[in-house]
Amino acid sequence: MPPDLESGPVIIILGDSLSAAYGMEVSQSWPSLLQERLIHNGYAYRVFNSSIAGDTTQGGLARLPRLLDKHQPAIVILELGGNDGLRGLPIEVTSANLSSMIEQSQSAGASVILSEMMIPPNYGRTYTEKFNDMYMILTEQYGITLLPFLLQDIALQEGLMQADGIHPTAQAQPMIVDQVWIVLEPLLMPDRN
Repeated sequence: MPPDLESGPVIIILGDSLSAAYGMEVSQSWPSLLQERLIHNGYAYRVFNSSIAGDTTQGGLARLPRLLDKHQPAIVILELGGNDGLRGLPIEVTSANLSSMIEQSQSAGASVILSEMMIPPNYGRTYTEKFNDMYMILTEQYGITLLPFLLQDIALQEGLMQADGIHPTAQAQPMIVDQVWIVLEPLLMPDRN
């Protein structure tokens, strides 16, 4: 890691398997590719990926205070909630957990990007619609940035999803970085070194 990154501002990614290099080398994952793009574009930000496969908003909420204290991030990307939805957890609980993470991050001085999640329709129309709407409601409530669903342009393309039909392949990771970059770059401060 270049020396200027050691003291540069931190971007924390708090996510689940979509951000945790599931089924691929860590170097192939979108958080690693994001770090490369930041360096290539002259930004002295350091990406700290705290994503765990299978994690829920409850898990993220439990881990966040220590991460904020240790890294004092400039930006927090929250990519959680998908596993809550797949487990059919009450939307009120998921929303409250995300709200708390947003509030804690903002109180720590970080800008927040909330990554939209979507779940399949087999959970019933009411639950699915409420779940999918929750992310837009939270971004409007807190005045934060919404990152559109990471797999929206990937899920139906051949070769971009792993055999499980849930996780993107290594080939899809550069496309995810492109999506993240669109919403992240306006929040970045140019390196003044």
